[in-house]
Amino acid sequence: MPPPADAPRLAMVAGEASGDLLAGLLLGGLRRRWPALSAAGIGGPAMAAQGFDAWWPHHKLAVRGYVEVLRHFREIVGIRRALAERLLRERPDAFVGVDAPDFNLGLEERLKAHGLKTVHFVSPSIWAWRGERIHQIRRAVDHVLCIFPFEPAIYERAGIPASYVGHPLADAIPLQPPRAAARAALGQPPEATLVALLPGSRRSEITAIAPRLLAAAAEMHRARPALRFLLPAAPGLRDLLDPLCAAHPGLPLDRVDGRSHEVLAACDLALVASGTATLEAALFKRPMVIVYWMNPLSWWMMKRKQLQPWVGLPNILLEDFAVPELIQDAATPAGIARAGFAWLDDPAATARLAARFDALHTLLRRDTGAAATAVMEALLGR
Repeated sequence: MPPPADAPRLAMVAGEASGDLLAGLLLGGLRRRWPALSAAGIGGPAMAAQGFDAWWPHHKLAVRGYVEVLRHFREIVGIRRALAERLLRERPDAFVGVDAPDFNLGLEERLKAHGLKTVHFVSPSIWAWRGERIHQIRRAVDHVLCIFPFEPAIYERAGIPASYVGHPLADAIPLQPPRAAARAALGQPPEATLVALLPGSRRSEITAIAPRLLAAAAEMHRARPALRFLLPAAPGLRDLLDPLCAAHPGLPLDRVDGRSHEVLAACDLALVASGTATLEAALFKRPMVIVYWMNPLSWWMMKRKQLQPWVGLPNILLEDFAVPELIQDAATPAGIARAGFAWLDDPAATARLAARFDALHTLLRRDTGAAATAVMEALLGR
């Protein structure tokens, strides 16, 4: 039986694990309106669970930093060219680029120039760095789906249609984290002090950041042997993590495949790479230490274009150094351990932080699927 005539055909690109998660949640909302919707392009397992047809796996695009991108430049450009040519032949009803602006904006610009409807989900952080990108966004997209409430006004001033649709993670994560249930599901003792290690979802991040988090965990364990540690491994990254973990044989560390939300619900503290996982930790109301390290040349080039003093999403949204950021030379095992102990030793500060995160969670909740569907209906005339 052919699909209903009003069921749209979408093309989508999500370039890493966090984008795959957001795109999967978005697809779930769109399918409530159009059960027979079809979607294909570049994505991962969360999108596949919604019936997405991945022509290339999302990890092909999961590269961060100028120097790191140069190493994979030829392959990434080849994928983008092949994808554009296929989409121009098949002409879906709309293209939805999910984050990954370095890949998606150029693709969207070409597709829009050939008459395809283009939507960008997750505004590039033009309010934090690379503000000049707004000119390319104007050329590239018909509509921006914004996940933070202050973003549409920025686009309105630039003459770019944009809508605040809320953050899908704020819908997916409960306002009251299920701590006891998560500990039981992970086989963790109810009263143990648990520290989560989240070193990122890109292979370059694992290589650069996981050794620092593991060394910090080892320092914390030497000081307090009762601490336990949890490390959720993103799909396909166990081969990188296993030898790094093996370098700390006495560390009481449990590795789990995926299940990062259960780990965040269960933990007392998160040591986390800067990125979407910091917002997830905030939505789970967990104190955290934000850590990041990248190639020094890449960092220098990014730092020159930074517009705000904060790097981590929770701090940017709260406009305050609410949680510590240990970046580049500051990201030492001793420094990470000290910052972690500061949270564990100050329950009152942890409670104040949780209250701020609770207010942020409420602000970002808006039934993203329904809000995005309304935009897509208007754009597609359905």
